[in-house]
Amino acid sequence: MEEIILSINGERFSARAGTSIMELADEQGIVIPRLCYHPELEPFGACRLCLVEDEKSGRMLASCVTPVAPNMSIVTDSPRVLRHRTNIVRLMMAEHPESCIVCNKGNRCQLRQIAANLGLGPTNLYATPNYRPLEQANPFIIRDLSKCILCGKCIRADHELVVTGAIDYNQRGFCARPATVHDRGLEESNCTFCGVCVSMCPTGALSTKHFGYAGTPERESPAICGFCGIGCSLLMGVSYDKVVEVNPAHDADSINGSTLCVRGHFAHDFLNTEERLLTPMIRKQGQLTVVSWDEAIDLAVRRLSDIKKDFGPQSIGFIGSSKCTNEENYLFQKIARVLLGTNHIDNSGSMAGREVLKSIDERIGGRWRTPLSMLEDAESILVLGADPCHSVPVAGYYLKRAFKKGIPLILADPRKTDLVPFSSLWFQTSPNSDADMVNCLAACLWKKFSHDSSYIERFTDGFDMYCDGLSSFNAERLCLSAGLEMTEMEKAVELLKGKKTAVVIGEGILRQDDAIQSVESILNLMLMTGSIGRVGGGLFVLAKENNQAGAWDMGAVPDALPGRRPLRDQGARKEWERTWGTGLSPDPGLHLFRMVEEMEKGNLKALYVMGENPLRSFPQRERVRAALERLDLLVVQDILSSEIAKMAEVLLPGAAFCEKSGSFTNMEGRIQSFTNVVPPPGQAKADWDILVRLAKQMDANMQANTLDRIRDEIARSVPMYSRLNGRRGAAWAQESDAKGLPSPMKEGDKIPFFPVLFAKQKALDDDYPFTALLGGTRYHLGSGTRTEHSDRLSYFNVGGAIEVSLEDGKKLNMRDGDRIRVESRYGALEREICVVKGMRQGLIFVPTGFNGNEALELLDLPASDKTCSLENRCEVKIIRLDQRNRP
Repeated sequence: MEEIILSINGERFSARAGTSIMELADEQGIVIPRLCYHPELEPFGACRLCLVEDEKSGRMLASCVTPVAPNMSIVTDSPRVLRHRTNIVRLMMAEHPESCIVCNKGNRCQLRQIAANLGLGPTNLYATPNYRPLEQANPFIIRDLSKCILCGKCIRADHELVVTGAIDYNQRGFCARPATVHDRGLEESNCTFCGVCVSMCPTGALSTKHFGYAGTPERESPAICGFCGIGCSLLMGVSYDKVVEVNPAHDADSINGSTLCVRGHFAHDFLNTEERLLTPMIRKQGQLTVVSWDEAIDLAVRRLSDIKKDFGPQSIGFIGSSKCTNEENYLFQKIARVLLGTNHIDNSGSMAGREVLKSIDERIGGRWRTPLSMLEDAESILVLGADPCHSVPVAGYYLKRAFKKGIPLILADPRKTDLVPFSSLWFQTSPNSDADMVNCLAACLWKKFSHDSSYIERFTDGFDMYCDGLSSFNAERLCLSAGLEMTEMEKAVELLKGKKTAVVIGEGILRQDDAIQSVESILNLMLMTGSIGRVGGGLFVLAKENNQAGAWDMGAVPDALPGRRPLRDQGARKEWERTWGTGLSPDPGLHLFRMVEEMEKGNLKALYVMGENPLRSFPQRERVRAALERLDLLVVQDILSSEIAKMAEVLLPGAAFCEKSGSFTNMEGRIQSFTNVVPPPGQAKADWDILVRLAKQMDANMQANTLDRIRDEIARSVPMYSRLNGRRGAAWAQESDAKGLPSPMKEGDKIPFFPVLFAKQKALDDDYPFTALLGGTRYHLGSGTRTEHSDRLSYFNVGGAIEVSLEDGKKLNMRDGDRIRVESRYGALEREICVVKGMRQGLIFVPTGFNGNEALELLDLPASDKTCSLENRCEVKIIRLDQRNRP
């Protein structure tokens, strides 16, 4: 690319053609003031504070929108530039209210900082304050548009980064302002309250609405979000050793950049709730009693040792957490396997389709961990069984931006999700028909000769067998069984023909009954189109839990050792026996739901639970409670008082993600290290610290007894984590290169095609004629334990209504607000309904996380002969209770 030579402030520099003057200045550390510019937004040139002077032409140039040109001689602070810059700020200040002392933006106000740098005090201009009423009807954002300087950053961030379009410019002249459609409140618009506009605003026009705190934080520290599998970079504001505000860190190389979602921005109130566990406790005479750490640890170790001696190591189970750090999960499973000799260890991430991910891993290796940024470079995108705009919103932003760039995006979902308006084609499929739909699509592409012959020949096996399978069925009949028309399939073929395809899958695939079969059909399609291990394609798996990948990598599962090495692999087992200096049982342990069964039988005598609440995250709460009551010992280590915490014999208060140091591994394979932002409250301790105390009490010679030593042991013994160093920023699992790109296909790599299998058609149950889909909303994550402690989310109180199709609403004479009872063969719940367009007839959608996560009462615990994955759908019937909105 052409290099251009120019000078700035007398120094000569070279820059690529197309680089703006401001970009070059930033690269060289030359400060040019700006208010409307942000590196992630398209340059706008609205504020004009970035004016510079070209000495040769005498022109005044807005540096953010002016590209470099040969032989330019730029001056950034000439007397003429400073005069113009000062006058612009004076005009802004003349219209600005004099409320800096009480403004929420405080010393972070960029307008105030620029004025101070220019030495501006009184403007000596006639004050023209533009008074606007304060808007704070919603619990998240306060709008004080009398402080708006019309930089447009909030609007551009909404349109360019989040791609929601909730606000835009409205009116002209002095009346101009960013506003919603018809100038309604944000709570009445399609705003998702991601808060990106607040973090972008350079003044106090937009600010966070605090509950119980006023003013600006004393300091800000970086952190990694502990909610979903994205792992966003945060900047947490702290006052009096409490987190009082959260913003995106605006790190250019982070996964989220300058974006967040409503949870990441506003749902951290649980950190300061009165329900935090503050002291260790043990049960004395039936009551939990506060004790010292030494007494609590001593009792836990003594009781675990006694139960192991009396009943054997197989009588003890460990439930870890995909919300705890890599270091904590590693030490947790090491205590279980090495010090207590049991493989009965699992974590809640297993319920979200780990068996399916394991089958993918065995098939294509780590190539399923792909940076989300590659979506914007894809040739085409297929989204299956995923609602990223709610489950992992930042992934939704990537998909919407990709669509805006013109990348074909095909969405398959029985519900009309928020991604539908951004799709080139929406397949409104029938439940459990994904394998049929994908097989039909593959067959149509094959018949159009749209397969990548070169890729197939070099990197695959069994294509002829696969083609025989594709030719053995009637495409139109298969299309019909998926609930689609053949004309829709033909449109999809035209969109995908000759292109590599990036495939995004979510819980709708991972947690269905035929999940492995559906995934096999997806991988076959990707192999046929040459989409694995190449730029332009790739598999993207949306993880629900923030450290779901890391907990598996660290061996907190019943059938794998750290590094995802199978327990049945004798070579891997021998390596870890040498590392740990002890023998290991080759028998896989119990998964989560088999632990419940063994508790019921009386075989499992002790359970250690870290960072999880089975009474909220498992189906059949009363059955699980009865099983827990049969235990001789229940140790609970957590941050919040919960149902299971109240049942514990030993209760150990842990630390939240921002109160400790460690690392998380996100859905891309990005290993992100962080340090504590605030200390744990009361006597609570970091989970790794608690586990070290426990391990030292069991074995005084325990070597990995500090965080650094734990981390060193992981980096030394788990090859895929050799880059783990504890320094802030991202390393990547070794399956990826230094930039996170998955391993490319190499000569000699051969991935086999699977035989073509079709979805099993289930007979309709006349007693339960509806299918209930269970899923999260953007306001609650998982079981909702943490998000229900957010005052702001609770105050907003949205998202819990059951969605019913328009056709079913008419058929059953139901309207919005009517109350219904939903019954399955296993349980029931009662809620209000919301009648929606775009829901397939015969389906209802039940949001999880509300009312103690009662939605799981509709499900049954999986049988012991099945995997640990928890299905997200079941057959139900509807009983109408009342009609609240009737005239």
